[in-house]
Amino acid sequence: MRFLYIALTYLLVPLALLLLLWRGLRERSYWRDLDERFGFGAHEPGPTIWVHAVSMGEVQASAPLVRSLRARYPQFPLVLTTVTPTGAQRARELFGDDVHVRYIPFDLPGCVRRFFDRTRPRLAVILETELWPNLYHECGHRRVPLVLASARISPRSVNRYRRLVSLFRETLSHGIVIAAQSKADAERFKSIGANPAHTHITGNIKFDFELPAGLEADGLRLRERYAAARPVWIAGSTHEREEDIVLNAHAQVCRTIPDALLVLVPRHSNRFEAVAALLRRRGIGFVTRSSGAAVRANTAVVLVDTLGQLLMFYAATDVACVGGSLVPVGGHNLLEPVALSRPILTGPYNFNSEEVARLFVEVGAAHIVHDAAELAEQVTLLLKEPAERERRGTAGRRALDDNRGALRRLLDLIDPLLRESALYD
Repeated sequence: MRFLYIALTYLLVPLALLLLLWRGLRERSYWRDLDERFGFGAHEPGPTIWVHAVSMGEVQASAPLVRSLRARYPQFPLVLTTVTPTGAQRARELFGDDVHVRYIPFDLPGCVRRFFDRTRPRLAVILETELWPNLYHECGHRRVPLVLASARISPRSVNRYRRLVSLFRETLSHGIVIAAQSKADAERFKSIGANPAHTHITGNIKFDFELPAGLEADGLRLRERYAAARPVWIAGSTHEREEDIVLNAHAQVCRTIPDALLVLVPRHSNRFEAVAALLRRRGIGFVTRSSGAAVRANTAVVLVDTLGQLLMFYAATDVACVGGSLVPVGGHNLLEPVALSRPILTGPYNFNSEEVARLFVEVGAAHIVHDAAELAEQVTLLLKEPAERERRGTAGRRALDDNRGALRRLLDLIDPLLRESALYD
């Protein structure tokens, strides 16, 4: 099985490289540091702590953990790997020179060995169960403790994991510590071979994130600039086909609330121009964030075509619709608008964070909508009823605060692993 996996990976890596090169034609950041995809890059001067966060959302969620690790273990450089350019950019914005940011290598034996030789990890923390069989195998071979933090397996993924687990079964049963999001996730890990003694329920580390200082004030200033006297809602982290649903809903909202303003934030920067073209085809008056243009009376949409500002725009709006959920992508981070006490609207596809979505629906902070008509109905209701906005927003913030603590429990698991690895002088 391992031989077949490696052979298949050798066949797929050229295709992955071609995809990166093709994307780089439109967004040159995909061409940056390509050598790191093959395990090259700077040599670290000493043993490191390695954290992997696949993309921008996970990088954002990793911030409390990364800062806690830097504070607790300042003697060890911290390496953070990611897959996407937006993830790498966000990591550099968050951590500056305190963290060494690089791309995770292709999961080939030679690439993986070069990566380990250069980064010299003595502890690896992988957020949200990224599957990298050769990386996992190398951790076991080099006796590097591996922690899967905020680990989860959706019911639909169990069979896929079970097929791949033979590639690192020994590491899974002995050397991987599972810090599962929920009891159900912990049981699924045990069902595919995880050692029960190394499987723990710590919760979702995303609950422990802190809002940046001054964010509320920044949001108020942004609101004054764009729409001081207009009702505003936001559709954040949208994907292809979602914008059509959102724009159809906004047209219906404007029949009841003519001065309503929509803030539209596509998930990926390589789609900014496509979304702008969609707005032009539909004859919708809009301004882009990057242009610096002012919102006028006939402006219906603000298109946020800049990176790293979603949270600030959540703070500037009244109602938040979180994307990736109206189409089968799996949903994005509901916790950010909740932390700002904003009522949430989400589609039915939330399998990336089922427990989080279920919690906020149960407490009345989130409402699931299935199409443009339902989305328009809820947006209209919330824009017209400040008391209902406050009720839902308060319920969500209370649930968020009640579920904090995953970070502390995770750090309690990490500390003895570092001690056992004799990392202390």
